[in-house]
Amino acid sequence: MGTHPIQPSSINTEFFSAVNLEEMNVYAKLQTRIDRKYIVTPNICNALLAGLDIDGAVLEINGHRTNLYQSIYFDTPTLDLYKAAAYRRTPRFKARTRYYQQTDMAMLEVKIKDGRGKTVKTRTEHNPHMLDKLTDEARHFINVIAKDHDTVNKLRYTLSTQYQRTTIVDLDTQTRLTCDEFLTCSDWENNTLSFPFLILETKSSQHPSPFDLWLWDNHHRPIRVSKYCTTLAVLHPELPSNKWHSTIKNFFLSPVP
Repeated sequence: MGTHPIQPSSINTEFFSAVNLEEMNVYAKLQTRIDRKYIVTPNICNALLAGLDIDGAVLEINGHRTNLYQSIYFDTPTLDLYKAAAYRRTPRFKARTRYYQQTDMAMLEVKIKDGRGKTVKTRTEHNPHMLDKLTDEARHFINVIAKDHDTVNKLRYTLSTQYQRTTIVDLDTQTRLTCDEFLTCSDWENNTLSFPFLILETKSSQHPSPFDLWLWDNHHRPIRVSKYCTTLAVLHPELPSNKWHSTIKNFFLSPVP
C-alpha cells in the first residue's frame, strides 16, 4: 500500500525546540494513558500552540517536524471490533499495523480499552512490506493480549488511514499533544473519505494536560472520534453509530467553516 508525499503543514511549531524520537520516549512514554480528542481548525490549533505557557518541544525526525503515518486496521468480516466499540463493550481491543515513513519502520499495535476509560497499547515490530497482512506470529501476538482466539483468527484488512502528525511534548508534566492533518481513509471496498479538520489528541496519565486546560478555557471540549470507527460509520451508514452521531453530524456531514 503506497503513501503520498508530505504536504506543507498548516501547524506552526516555531515556538518549540526540537527533540528526537529517543528523547521523546524518555520524556513521555505513555503506553497506559487517558486520551482526550478534539476536532479543530488549523487556526485554533495554532492559537493553542502560541498560547501555551509550557516548556515544550516538538518531535523532529530527519529534519521533519510533521511526519507521515499510515495505519491499517483489522476486523472480522462482520466487524465485531467495530461493534464492540459502537456498543461500548469493555474490555475491547483494536488491532492495527502502523507505518512510519520517515524512519521506514512498521509496528503491529494492540490497544485494549478497560472499563475505567484507560487505554493500554502494546506493540511489536512488523514487516513494512506486509502492512495489510497478519502472519501466524502476528495473530499469536494479538491473541496473547486480547485473549480471544476465535476473533483474532478472523481478522482481515478493513480500513487504511493516512495522515500527517505533529507531536508536542510538555517536558514538565510529561504529557503529549498530537496534531493530525490531511486525514484520508479507504476501506476494503475502496470507498474513500478525506477529512478537512485537524484531530488533536492529548495523552496524559491521569490529570488533564496543559493542552486540555487551554482548550477547555477556550470552549473546546473532548469529543468522541475514532479514525477507524467514525470514518467507517461515515462510509457505511448502515452500521450502528449512535456513539459518534454528533461528531459525524457536526464535522463529517457539515461544510467546512
